Amino acid sequence: MTSDKYSGMNRNSGWHIDDIDHIRQSISDILTTPQGTRVMRRDYGSLVSTLIDQPQNPALHLKMMAAVYGAVMRWEPRVTLNAISITTQADGKMRVDLTGSRTDSDNRLSLSVPLGGQ
Repeated sequence: MTSDKYSGMNRNSGWHIDDIDHIRQSISDILTTPQGTRVMRRDYGSLVSTLIDQPQNPALHLKMMAAVYGAVMRWEPRVTLNAISITTQADGKMRVDLTGSRTDSDNRLSLSVPLGGQ
């Protein structure tokens, strides 16, 4: 028996995942699911998809940070965010780097989630 609090299934491989991998997958799912696309849960997801193809400038980064923060705080109660960083890669893809803590243990948390065209 393990001491992991969360367990689930990897959406790509079907293998068992625990704790931090489960949280990472959940946040990735939240951020890459456009709001309004889940039947019976229309509010689930984020507004990131509406921002992803806009001109990349400081205003867009601020909007992205707000969309990420709002979605994660609403749909992932296992984490509290302290910092959000939006990075644009050379190929134009964006990545969100999240820093925070787990609400169940106050352990630090650092995740990176690719957005668009994974």
